[in-house]
Amino acid sequence: MVKKEKFEFIDLKYKPSARNDLVCLFRIIPNRISIKKAANTVALESSTGTWTEVAGGKKDYVKKLRAKVFSIHGNLIKVAYASELFELDNVPNILSSIAGNIFGMKAVKSIRLEDVSFPNKILKVFKGPKYGIKGVRKMMKIKKRPLIGTIIKPKIGLKTKDHAESAYESWIGGCDIVKDDENLASQKFNKFEERIARTLEKAHQAEEETGEKKAYLVNVTAETKEMMKRAQLAEDLGSKYIMVDILTAGWAAVQTLREANFKMAIHAHRAMHAAFDRMPQHGISMMVIADFARLIGVDQIHVGTGIGKLEGDIDDIEEINEDISLQKVKATKQRLTQNWGKIKPVMPVSSGGLHPGHIPFLIKHLGKDLIVQMGGGIHGNKLGTMLGAIAARQAIDAVMKKQSLKQYAKTHEELRLTLKQWR
Repeated sequence: MVKKEKFEFIDLKYKPSARNDLVCLFRIIPNRISIKKAANTVALESSTGTWTEVAGGKKDYVKKLRAKVFSIHGNLIKVAYASELFELDNVPNILSSIAGNIFGMKAVKSIRLEDVSFPNKILKVFKGPKYGIKGVRKMMKIKKRPLIGTIIKPKIGLKTKDHAESAYESWIGGCDIVKDDENLASQKFNKFEERIARTLEKAHQAEEETGEKKAYLVNVTAETKEMMKRAQLAEDLGSKYIMVDILTAGWAAVQTLREANFKMAIHAHRAMHAAFDRMPQHGISMMVIADFARLIGVDQIHVGTGIGKLEGDIDDIEEINEDISLQKVKATKQRLTQNWGKIKPVMPVSSGGLHPGHIPFLIKHLGKDLIVQMGGGIHGNKLGTMLGAIAARQAIDAVMKKQSLKQYAKTHEELRLTLKQWR
């Protein structure tokens, strides 16, 4: 008689506690074993188990801390983790647990962490965004329309004077925000200290000339101590924002930056995200990255476009958009329910290969609580940067006035010529 295999980390009758259980949604493809055995292996490896029996694992108080697989539907499994398994305010620790060794196990051909839902015990120890959607709008004095921004292009190589001048032309043309690209730090041709001083001078000049609020999102990403020095300088010079590459800087650095409680809003760039989320059956989804970024407390984050130069399905992007911008998130096939409680919504950012002709699509699918960023779509305009920014602002105005771009372009020459350039 074949002995029935025990799956001690599976309890399909278990109901997770919203107060105490962190829940993960995994997509797994087993490697020549049953889905049950693979699910059990994932849960044990990410909590109190290991590849063989050990004496400590048999203790009753340890058994109580086992992760519990409580749902198996096809290749999707849900696992509940008691909050006692984690140091509650330590994002690197949480991720080392739920997204650590499991990605290299032989028991699975592939595994993807699709979503995570945080319990109240974890939510209450994090600050979340300082500003979020409402705070960003209040700071920028923009009530309803999407914000429009640009990224200085070429992304790297410009001398400081030319960088600041390009930013100025963008602002007076109608951009609300100008940001550094992800790989601009403090290179010899464009040192951080001089760049932020000169560019903020141009921002203040543009504010006086236009009567609008203008923001510069300077990239402070660096070794953590240096990053904090750069953030402090930005604040001392009156910047409204700082930008950080959250994945390459690391979650611990992002926590340090947020918990320093600067007055500035934090813009989260997701550089390197596709190394985690591009493969549909393996890795960590952008949803999870966005969840942890919101938990820690960034004020805005890139979510994708569904159009333009970057990979990304618009249906997936819409779900991520909801996940960061709603207070209560409903479950779908690939998303868990989440009540964010006191944690504020994050402003979504759409960026990557965009031009003014894409704006109706973006607002239709992602709504008006959105920052639309165009780099080449402004600086690559044959009319030049300033008129390119004017065209982009005209496209926003057209949608807000419920007119088609074609119709609006009849009385707005910059938009007409821009649409002709990028048919």
